[in-house]
Amino acid sequence: MNTSVGETRTSKGEKNMAILSRQAIQKQPGYLYYLGKDGYVWASPMKHNKEGKAHRVGNEHVQRPAHGTCWVNGAGHVESK
Repeated sequence: MNTSVGETRTSKGEKNMAILSRQAIQKQPGYLYYLGKDGYVWASPMKHNKEGKAHRVGNEHVQRPAHGTCWVNGAGHVESK
């Protein structure tokens, strides 16, 4: 499902989900991806990943909405609800 930045979509009963980033993050197995307080996407190693350390991925600053939850979706874009 292709959506542009800021466009809302509804699927499987979920309402008002918006894509917040243009850049798609390429995910690697063994890392947890999240939007940090600084507005950038970060990758932290999961418990079973003994190598690596937390690092910033991508170079796009994302404005976090005042309310709601943000996450990195399967396509690698930051999405909010």
